[in-house]
Amino acid sequence: MKLRLRGLSRPEDRFEDWIAQRHQERVLEGSTTPGGPCPDEAFLKDLAKKSKRIALGDPRVDHAANCSNCMRRLLALRREHHSRRLRLVLAAAVASCLLIAAVFVGLTRRGSNSKQQVADLVAVPASLDLWNAGTFRGDQPGALRAVSLPAALVKVTIILPRYSDPGRYAVAVTRDQRGNDLLAKASAAATGNRDREEVSIYLDLRKSQPGSYFLSTTHEQDQASYYYPLQIR
Repeated sequence: MKLRLRGLSRPEDRFEDWIAQRHQERVLEGSTTPGGPCPDEAFLKDLAKKSKRIALGDPRVDHAANCSNCMRRLLALRREHHSRRLRLVLAAAVASCLLIAAVFVGLTRRGSNSKQQVADLVAVPASLDLWNAGTFRGDQPGALRAVSLPAALVKVTIILPRYSDPGRYAVAVTRDQRGNDLLAKASAAATGNRDREEVSIYLDLRKSQPGSYFLSTTHEQDQASYYYPLQIR
């Protein structure tokens, strides 16, 4: 059995390749005399594929190796076979890439869903109804009834004040109404309609000390922030 290293070729191997090339050229030029009739198309296809069903002692092999017509057809069939195999390899590679991508996306989504499920199990549900609450913006004072949340990981649903615009809202818990000493922040798109909008978000208040704070809502489109007194218990 021959053993060839990539990029290297023994002199006898190069000589054999040269002999084969010269023989092929002579056959294609019509300088050889084949014996017997030309084999059928099915035999030439098997020969082009180097099928194990064909014995080298078969006289049709000798004919095809010395007939210009059979040689041309054999070379064409080999090119077609090589091209077909290349397309299959490329198709398999593309299919493998798509499968890997699908598995990655599935695992990513599963991981996200798992994190969401864990958060849902751990989080304390809470609801804040600001529908009839007055608001004050920035430094403006206001006599507002304080809302209350526990010092925990909270999944809170906030019913926004009357006439709140739809869109995405950022919700934050701060020490004062200027936004100083941020304790927690999250954002989500409001759901509902123009008559009643609400936002559901997670706020991690586990490190907060009980006391008085402010809850702010900021519409991300106009960046208007409104503050509400908050008691963490």
